[in-house]
Amino acid sequence: MKPFDMSLIQRGARVRRSPFFEATLRDGCRSYTVYNHMFLPSYYAEPEDEYQHLLEHVTLWDVSVERQVEITGPDAFAFTNLITPRDLHTCAVGQGKYVLITDSAGGILNDPVLLRLGENHFWLALADSDILLWAKGVAYGTGMRVELGEPDVSPIQIQGPKSKEVVRALFGERVDDLAYYHFFETKLDGIPLVVTRTGWTGEVGYELYLRDGSRGVDLWDRVLAAGKPHHIRPTGPSDIRRIEAGMLNHGIDMTQDDNPYQVGLGWLVDTKKEADLVGKEALATIRAAGVRRKLVGIEIEGDRIPFNMVRWPIHQADRPVGHVTSAIYSPRLKKNIAYAMVPAESSALGVELTVEIPEIGRRRARVVPKPFIDPEKEIPKS
Repeated sequence: MKPFDMSLIQRGARVRRSPFFEATLRDGCRSYTVYNHMFLPSYYAEPEDEYQHLLEHVTLWDVSVERQVEITGPDAFAFTNLITPRDLHTCAVGQGKYVLITDSAGGILNDPVLLRLGENHFWLALADSDILLWAKGVAYGTGMRVELGEPDVSPIQIQGPKSKEVVRALFGERVDDLAYYHFFETKLDGIPLVVTRTGWTGEVGYELYLRDGSRGVDLWDRVLAAGKPHHIRPTGPSDIRRIEAGMLNHGIDMTQDDNPYQVGLGWLVDTKKEADLVGKEALATIRAAGVRRKLVGIEIEGDRIPFNMVRWPIHQADRPVGHVTSAIYSPRLKKNIAYAMVPAESSALGVELTVEIPEIGRRRARVVPKPFIDPEKEIPKS
C-alpha cells in the first residue's frame, strides 16, 4: 500500500507530528485529522472493520494528541484543585481521575484525564483546546507558586479484550494488580513510561505515556511484537465504540457553552467541596435552578446512517428544538444511535423527535437511555 501523501493536508511545519508518526505512516494509516495542533491518525481500514477488531482482539492507537499540561511547584495541588470541580483530596499519588476544567460561568473548557504523579505533581491529558494558556492566565491572576508547561510526554492506547495479555507480556504480572484509573512508572528496555489503566473505548484498555520522544518508533514496534500472538493491529479511535459507551467528544458533544449538568456530567462536580474553584458560584446557581437543555441519547429509525460531519437539526412536532452532536450506526445493536441536545422538556425517555439528515431527509427518532451499552462500565473494569 502506498503511504498517505501528507502534502495533501499539510503546509509547513506548524502542525506537529508525534513520536509515532513515521510508524503510523509505515503501517498504512489512510487518513489523519488535526487535534491539539498535531496529526491524529483517523483510520487504517474501514471504521466498522476496526471497530470489530477492537471488540474481538486488541488495537494500538497513536493518541499523542492528548497533550499534557504539567503542573508542579509548591502550590500545585491547590492550583489543580482550583481549576476542576472534583475534590482532589480523594486522588492519591499513583491514581488518575476523569475531571472537567470549567470557566467562571461553569462552562466546560476541557475534560482531561488527570494523573497525580506526586504530592505537587500533576498531568492533565487534554482534549482539543488550549488549556495550557488558560492555566497560565489563572496562575497569573491568583499569584500561586506553580510551574506550568507541556512536557515531553506522548501516549499510545492499547485497547480491546486482549489488551491485558499484551501489557502483561510487556511489563509482567504487576499489570494484574493495576486498578481502573491507576498507574505505575517504569522503563521498557530503557524507554521511560507511565502505564495507566485508562482508555477511550469502554473496553479493557491501557495507555502508555512515553517520556522520551526520541523512542517513539522503538516503543511502537515493541508493543506490536508483544501483541502479535493476540492479533494486534494499529487503528484509529473508534467513534462507534465510544458513542455506544456514552463517551463524549469535547468540541462537539460539549463545549464551553455547555455546563456539566447539561451533558450528564454533574457527578464530576463535588458539591461539598470546601476549597474554592473556578466557576463555583455559577455551578451552584445552575444546579439550584436546573438546566434548560440536556444532552440525551436517541435512536434514529431507518437504514444505517453515516457518521455525521455537521450538527443535524432536530424537530419536534415540526418545530426546531435542537441538534444531533454525534451520530453513527452500531453494528452490534443494529441501530442508528446518537447524542442530541434538546430542551429539558423534550428530554424524557420515549419522547419522539425528527432528525434532518443531509442528503437523506427526515428520520423519526426517540429518546432512549445512555450509555447504549454497559452503563455500569463493567467491561473496562474487568
